[in-house]
Amino acid sequence: MPSLTTPPGRRSAALGAVVAAALTAPTLAVTAAPPGSGASAAPAPVRAEPPVQRLDPAGAGLRAADVPLPADRRTVETATPFAMVGVTWTDDGADRAVRVRTRSEDGWSSWRGLEQIGDGPDRRTRERSAGVAATDLQWVGTADAVRVDVAGARPADLTLVLIAPDGTQVRSPARPQPRLLARDTRNPWSPKPAMRGRAQWGADPALRSGAARYNSTIQQVHVHHTVNSNTYARDDVPGLLRGIYRYHTQNLGWSDIGYNFLVDRFGRTWVGRAGGPRKPVLGAHTLGFNSTSTGVAVIGNFEDARPRRNVVSALVRLSAWKLDRYDRKPRGRVSVTSSGSDRFPAGERPRLPTIDGHRDTNQTACPGERLYAELPTIRRRAAARIARW
Repeated sequence: MPSLTTPPGRRSAALGAVVAAALTAPTLAVTAAPPGSGASAAPAPVRAEPPVQRLDPAGAGLRAADVPLPADRRTVETATPFAMVGVTWTDDGADRAVRVRTRSEDGWSSWRGLEQIGDGPDRRTRERSAGVAATDLQWVGTADAVRVDVAGARPADLTLVLIAPDGTQVRSPARPQPRLLARDTRNPWSPKPAMRGRAQWGADPALRSGAARYNSTIQQVHVHHTVNSNTYARDDVPGLLRGIYRYHTQNLGWSDIGYNFLVDRFGRTWVGRAGGPRKPVLGAHTLGFNSTSTGVAVIGNFEDARPRRNVVSALVRLSAWKLDRYDRKPRGRVSVTSSGSDRFPAGERPRLPTIDGHRDTNQTACPGERLYAELPTIRRRAAARIARW
């Protein structure tokens, strides 16, 4: 087992390498499932495993561990609780059904599926990490053990990613919503909404690789969800963002967090990718369609849950602000050239809504059925907001 003493920075795409940085220095231990801990609900008995293997990280930053899972290991127990779970493997072109269950003080959870990730840099960009397949990163709350089940052939290099972000380490003081003053000639566009910057969620610059790159224009806003829990607390959000950032850069090999912006369930907008929120920063959120757009992800799972009104309002304000600067019509459609996705081959020019959902460009359920159903309202309200200014 490799040590977790690798200095922060972009790791290679080779899976099984272990990268970590710690706010404190926890110790992780890989063991068999404890007796009588819900084994009857597991898909199959867990075989006895070797003695405890201890991983001792050191350094400053985010608590995290990448744990290779050989075929005889399905349970990981940690001395320090974790809050986020993801799974990676070498991409062989096959779609895999991965599910996990986690143990908290209330016992073992039910099994939950981890959707294979559909976000990513465009294929022609240098930041794309070929050969890596992964699930979305799932927020599971406070847990100290996890079981993994993979349907079908199990990859030999299956790697479990555990991240235990401490959201209380980076406080986010409330910021008053800016007053909507009369439009003037110095700023003729829809006003910039209140948002929290990268420093407020604790983005470690050492995890980034390369300078920000920019698009020549913005034609669209792509709406996503992160497929996380909908029960996180306000103080969990900075650590949750650090977890996504670490996963995107250190496990998937991207140059930065993929999304340009993120909105939490409390209606707060956060700056994601570096480069300046006012600028047309090239993101890694919508495979094939990053070079003419900005991407915003709502933190949560909206397949069944309806987004709160303050979340919808945040999307309205952000969309109006980004699109008005480029004279785009929120209720219109635009022809955009795909650089290659699993829905539109490279060179194809679909005509898409100016504000669309991830499923409009890729084969995915993102941003969830209930959030997708809100897009007509978001388009209408964003158009009305631009008209007022």
